[in-house]
Amino acid sequence: MSRKTKAIIIGAGPAGLTAAYKLFKTTDIHPVIIEETDSIGGISKTINYKGNRMDIGGHRFFSKNQQVVDVWTELMPLQGEPAKDDRMLGRSVPLKKGGPDPEKTDRVMLIRNRVSRILYLRKFFDYPLSIKPATFINMGFKRTVKAGLGYIRSAISKRDEHSLKDFMINRFGEPLYEMFFEDYTEKVWGRNPGVIDASWGEQRIKGLSLSKAVLSVLKKPFVNKNNTKNVETSLIKTFYYPKKGPGQLWETLAKEIEKLGGEIHLNTKAVGFNVKNGVIESITAEKDGVKENIEGDIFLSSMPIKDLVRALGSGVPQDVQQIAENLPYRDFITVGLLLKKLKLKNETNLKTVSNIVPDCWIYVQERDVKIGRIQIFNNWSPYMVKDLENTVWIGLEYFCNEGDSMWNMSDSEFIDFAVGELCKMDIIDKDDVLDATRIKVKKAYPAYFDSYKDIGRVREYLDTIDNLYCIGRNGQHRYNNMDHSMLTAMEAVECIRTGSKDKSRVWNVNTEKEYHEEK
Repeated sequence: MSRKTKAIIIGAGPAGLTAAYKLFKTTDIHPVIIEETDSIGGISKTINYKGNRMDIGGHRFFSKNQQVVDVWTELMPLQGEPAKDDRMLGRSVPLKKGGPDPEKTDRVMLIRNRVSRILYLRKFFDYPLSIKPATFINMGFKRTVKAGLGYIRSAISKRDEHSLKDFMINRFGEPLYEMFFEDYTEKVWGRNPGVIDASWGEQRIKGLSLSKAVLSVLKKPFVNKNNTKNVETSLIKTFYYPKKGPGQLWETLAKEIEKLGGEIHLNTKAVGFNVKNGVIESITAEKDGVKENIEGDIFLSSMPIKDLVRALGSGVPQDVQQIAENLPYRDFITVGLLLKKLKLKNETNLKTVSNIVPDCWIYVQERDVKIGRIQIFNNWSPYMVKDLENTVWIGLEYFCNEGDSMWNMSDSEFIDFAVGELCKMDIIDKDDVLDATRIKVKKAYPAYFDSYKDIGRVREYLDTIDNLYCIGRNGQHRYNNMDHSMLTAMEAVECIRTGSKDKSRVWNVNTEKEYHEEK
């Protein structure tokens, strides 16, 4: 009896789990997942803090790729009855005939309204920026005139796009770039957009411009609301969301993989690869200080490229080692804050429980604070909050570098700092804070500066290893969303299934102009 082909998958995030699932569905290859941490889902996991759930980073489930949507809804069917908050408010929501009732079962995907705004000048602006009177009133006459003239200039004379700054100015004009993009982008990356590669914009905001936002408003009365194929992703108003957060879907998928016979080894770190004649024969994995050699036939890596190249050892060319070692990342801190109430007033016509502001998240563009974004978990899903009617559960997002002053603060110091920033902006009263926790995430965002310009050389080398496939956000050092990460895994499995040696389809996910997803 011949031995079954074995695939070793590094990482139990969206890419790794999708790869294992697709291997089961389309091949007879046996997948083994190696995960460094004690949890499933990577940065898409959900943290349960005393019954209140935290979505780390905010994860909308929306994709223009039907394969991805099919996996999501196969695992968690779309709701057939209203969710708790919709029932309380009498809100009308789209429902799937015959779908599960979220009040009776947990394995259900909710259909949620997307609301996100920018906080600037202590006022709310639509995100993406919209052309309506409130925008101009909030900006004031002088800023509006300046922004309009700047946009006209950018439309007449385009810059060569050497940087993210050039990319944004070409689409919005310099005044709007300075008002709404420069400071926030610098918060996220710790660098001015002038030194960030323009390809970040190509991947994250390539489909969005002020002219398209205007066109979307003009076309709105004539567009079929159910047809999202030709609608810019950032303008889409609804998304799917697992009842108990994104981590619930990945935990569900992990259970399905184990049911099918797959292996998932937590707290197990890949520390070395044994390569012979351009083929990986095994990995060295470490758990609880004990190292073990694990043989395999195919290897799919979603670990950071920096760590992958290190683990490949001394056989890697010196220039590749150097480029990989200098690839930059941005780390991430979230403070979960349980409140009696927010001071922000709901001045929209959108109904919410306890009349809180309707936003899923708020981009904080204010220059006098370090906070980047505020999530309001009550609005993501009513089941994320233990006491929906009497508390507000929010996430405060900060971008930093491992080892910097913010990262090194104690939990209590950082929570006090974050609470102080919200009080400064008049968003909360300190006396309304009931509880808090802090979560730190390493290498949350692959960055597009320093040695990134030479990453093609690293890819070129990695592709010489015949049975290695790089998938996912960190596996490709590309700021992918969940659906992109899943698609890299699907393309890798398709290469494996068909015996194709061309890995370009795996690398090219989220590079084509017509496909775009924005978080």
